[in-house]
Amino acid sequence: MKLKWVAAAAMAALGSAAHAQSSVTLYGVVDSGLMYQSTSAASFSPAAKNLGKVYRFKDGGIYSSIYGMKGTEDIGGGYHVNFKLQGSFDSGTGKFGLADTTGASAMFNQFATVGMSGPFGSVTAGRQIVPMAYAMAETDVRSGDYFGSILTAWIGMNTAAGWAGANTNGPIGALYDSNAIVYESPKFAGVSGLLEYAPGGVAGSFQGGTRESAVLKYSNYGLSLAAFYYNGHDTNTGLTPPVPTGLDNNRMWYVGAKYTTLSGISMSASYSNGKNPAHANLVNLDMYTAGLGYQISPALKVTSGVYYLKDKNSSANKSLEVAGGGEYSLSKTTLVYAQVGWVNNHGDMTQTIAYGQPAAPGMGTTAVMLGMRHAF
Repeated sequence: MKLKWVAAAAMAALGSAAHAQSSVTLYGVVDSGLMYQSTSAASFSPAAKNLGKVYRFKDGGIYSSIYGMKGTEDIGGGYHVNFKLQGSFDSGTGKFGLADTTGASAMFNQFATVGMSGPFGSVTAGRQIVPMAYAMAETDVRSGDYFGSILTAWIGMNTAAGWAGANTNGPIGALYDSNAIVYESPKFAGVSGLLEYAPGGVAGSFQGGTRESAVLKYSNYGLSLAAFYYNGHDTNTGLTPPVPTGLDNNRMWYVGAKYTTLSGISMSASYSNGKNPAHANLVNLDMYTAGLGYQISPALKVTSGVYYLKDKNSSANKSLEVAGGGEYSLSKTTLVYAQVGWVNNHGDMTQTIAYGQPAAPGMGTTAVMLGMRHAF
């Protein structure tokens, strides 16, 4: 009888294990190279001086170097519980990536989420890359690279709006949001939607520090379409210390498209506007982009893009960036790349060619980078 109960318990344990399969994956990427830029600045401030040419070891020619772990548990019925912890680091110095607080870093500054997925779609909660960032990257031939792309152009909008570049709280849109809850729908005939809400947690103010956004995407037959609306409160109060009051001062909307032909030619275009609704007379910027690329072979592709910024409050503030590059895959996990970019800033504009390397305000500059990206 005793053996019968032991056997029954063992069978139950095995059945439970078969039903609830779990997995945890450790992963990372190192992306670095050498970069030359003909002019430079110490910060993104409109008052920063031109310090002349710079030649440096640079992290993140395509995307940042990252490390992380992610896991999923199958709880049956097509439902899974998921988590993701991911942080960026500088491969040249080993420092962690930026956090929300100015001058501070964080171990998991990109993702610290838990959530569930299933037939309904997925819900994730915690610190994460916001849906608008994916919408822009997916409708840019240069895929939102850290060198000369829609990402660096959008950073140019933020620096024009007063962002110092020492934290991840941009005044126009957002790359990361803390305390965020994001829902992604299943895809129907190529159409999917994402909704984000991040409560501010400010005592006495329901809207203090809150963020919300909505993204609508279509992807089918080589065509990718995206539109989004992002709204943030108290992102850039201008007060020291900042006092969250629920002020609506961070708004961005975007429409973009990318089409890839069967022969491997890609084309993209987009328009967006970012402004401070509470002070639109101070911050109201347009961004226009266009791109062209070609997948020469499974291992080799070339891409190019044009990115134009215009200040609707001052015709003197405008910026044009042109960038291009090639990537060659040595294996499934390693590629080498070469990139070149030129930007012409006028007025107070400080659009940068490479993320993390400021350009002097109102100055033209040229940059070249050679690097390698390895995933593990």
